[in-house]
Amino acid sequence: MKAIILAAGMGSRLKALTKDNPKCMVKVNGETLIERVLSQLDKCNLEEIILVLGYKKEVLKEYINNLKIKTKVSYIDNDIYDKTNNIYSLYMAKEEMLKNDILLLESDLIFDDSILKNLTADSNKNMAVIASYEPWMDGTCVKLDSENNIIDFVTSKKFDFNNTKDLYKTVNIYKFSKEFNKCYIKFLEAYLSSNGENQYYETVLETMINVLPNKLKGFGLNDNQKWYEIDDKQDLDNAESIFSSDDEKLKKLQVRYGGYWRYPKLKDFCYLVNPYFPPKKMVDELKMNFETLLTQYPSGLKVNNLLASKYFNIKEEYILVGNGAAELIKAVMNTLKDNIGFIRPTFEEYPNRYDSQKHIIFKPETEGFKYSYQDIIDYFDDKYIKTLVVINPDNPSGNYITKKGLFELLDWSVKKEINLLIDESFVDFSIEEDSTLLKDEILEKYKNLIVVKSISKSYGVPGLRLGIIVTSNFELLQNIKKEVSIWNINSFGEYYMQIYGKYEKVYRSSLDKIKSAREIFIKDLREIKELQVFDSQANYILIKILEKYSSEKLAEILINDYEIYIKDLKGKAGIDDNFIRIAVRDTEDNKYCINALKEIFERER
Repeated sequence: MKAIILAAGMGSRLKALTKDNPKCMVKVNGETLIERVLSQLDKCNLEEIILVLGYKKEVLKEYINNLKIKTKVSYIDNDIYDKTNNIYSLYMAKEEMLKNDILLLESDLIFDDSILKNLTADSNKNMAVIASYEPWMDGTCVKLDSENNIIDFVTSKKFDFNNTKDLYKTVNIYKFSKEFNKCYIKFLEAYLSSNGENQYYETVLETMINVLPNKLKGFGLNDNQKWYEIDDKQDLDNAESIFSSDDEKLKKLQVRYGGYWRYPKLKDFCYLVNPYFPPKKMVDELKMNFETLLTQYPSGLKVNNLLASKYFNIKEEYILVGNGAAELIKAVMNTLKDNIGFIRPTFEEYPNRYDSQKHIIFKPETEGFKYSYQDIIDYFDDKYIKTLVVINPDNPSGNYITKKGLFELLDWSVKKEINLLIDESFVDFSIEEDSTLLKDEILEKYKNLIVVKSISKSYGVPGLRLGIIVTSNFELLQNIKKEVSIWNINSFGEYYMQIYGKYEKVYRSSLDKIKSAREIFIKDLREIKELQVFDSQANYILIKILEKYSSEKLAEILINDYEIYIKDLKGKAGIDDNFIRIAVRDTEDNKYCINALKEIFERER
C-alpha cells in the first residue's frame, strides 16, 4: 500500500500564514500539519508516501527532506495548481493508483493517530472515513445504507439543512484497493473530459457509486476520535484547542469565553444558564420567523425599551434594554463617579470596568464567603463611597440577601446618600417568592436604586444577548442611554421579548425544575467527602476541595477525561484557597458530573 497526499493548494484563506509557506506547513500547537501526518503514515508500514505539490513546492520539499521519515517519500508536481482543483492533482497520481492499493489524504487535516491505525487494519478494502454530522462542519457529506455502504455523496449543491439527521461528514481520508482505483480512474478521466479540471474528486465518487453501488463503505469514527479540517484562522484556533495537550486544553477553553457549541461533546458546567428554558415550542416559533428576522432591521431603542417594560411590567421611562447585561454594566460604570464599594469574591465585570484607585473592597472572612445585609452596613458605614454594588445572589458564592434585608440596605443607603446597584441576574433561582426589586413602587420610593438583570442566565438565551438596567433616576438613565447605540438589540432578541409573554408559565415551571435539580445536586455532591459544598440560591454551587487535588488539577481531569468544563476559581480576586464553581444543569447532566467526580476521587482512596 502507498499513501497519496494532496498538497498543491494555496491556502489563501489563511492569509499571512501561507504567504511564504504551503498550507500544510501551518503549525497546530507548534507542530506542522505535514510533519504530523507524515509521522502518522510512517507507522503504517507503507511502501511509499507520494505528495502532489503545487504552491511553494520547493519550500515544502526542502522541509520534508529534513524530517526523519523512514518511509520513502516522493513528489508529483502540479504546475497549474492555481488553475485546477484537487480532481486534477489526484489525476496526476493515476499511475500510482493503477498499480497500488492507496491511502488518500488531504494535507489540511489534523486527526488522531488511531484513525489510520484502525483504517488500515479494517478488512474492508474500499472505505471513506466519516464522522457524524455536526453543525460546525462544512463540505461533502454522505448517506449510508444498513450495511454501511455509501449510497450518496451530498455535495454543497444538494445539501439541505432541514435534513441532516442521517448525514455523515467525509473526513477526506480514503482507502482504495487497486481494483477500485482502476474503475475510479475511468470515471475520473471521463469526468475531466466533460467537466474540466477545476472540480473536486468527490464528484467522481458520487457518479461512480450511483452506477456501481456497494463499492465503497463508510468507516465511522467513534466518539473519542478527533479530527479537524483547517481552511482559515478560525479553524486553526479551534483545532489548537481540540488537539491541545492535557495540561493546555483547559487554558485554551478558558480564554474563549463561550462559543462552546463548536465542541458538541463538551458538557458546560462553567457558564450559567437555565437548562429548562426556552421550551421547544418557543424555539420553533423563532425558527419559523428566522428568515424575516435575519433580513429585517430591528426596531430602535425606544421600541425595544417598550418591549422590555412589557416583559418585566415596568414603566417604560425606568428601563433600558442592552446587548446583554455586559453592555449595560460598561455603560453604567462609565457614568458613575467617586468611590464604589464592591464585595469580593464577585462577578468581576463591575470592578473591572471602574478605576481600581476608587475601589473600596469588602471581603467576608467567613466560610463560603457568606455575608448578610448587616455585614455590608457594618463594613461600609464609615467608608466614603458614592455607589455600592451588590450581586444578589452573588457569584460565585451563591450568597443571598432576602428582600427584607435589601430594604434594610436601601433605607441605609438613602440615609448615606449612596447609589445602591443591585444585580439580580440570578434572583429568579432563589427559593424566596417575589424576590425581585423590579417593581414601579420600589423604584419610585428609592430614587438611588439601580437594578441590572441579565436575560441570558435564568431565561436560557445567552446567544440573544439581552439584559436590562432599571432606575427611576431619570438623569442617570439618560446618561447611560448616551453610552449605547440606537440599534443595540438584534431582531431575534426583539422578537423573543415580543413573544415571551405566551411562555411565562413555562418559565415559572422551569425555575421549579432547576431548584429541585439544585437541591438533589448539592445533596449528591456532599456525599463526596473530599469536597466542602456550600448552600446556594443561584444556578451554581461553590465548592472547596479539601484534599487530593488542586482546583486547577481537578478541572483539567474533568475536561480531559470526561469533557466536563467547570470554573476553576484559582486566581480570582478575593479567593486564595482551593475553590471551584459548578453550574447546575438538568438532572441527567448533573448525575454524569457526580459520577465523574466520584470516580476521580475514588482513584486515590
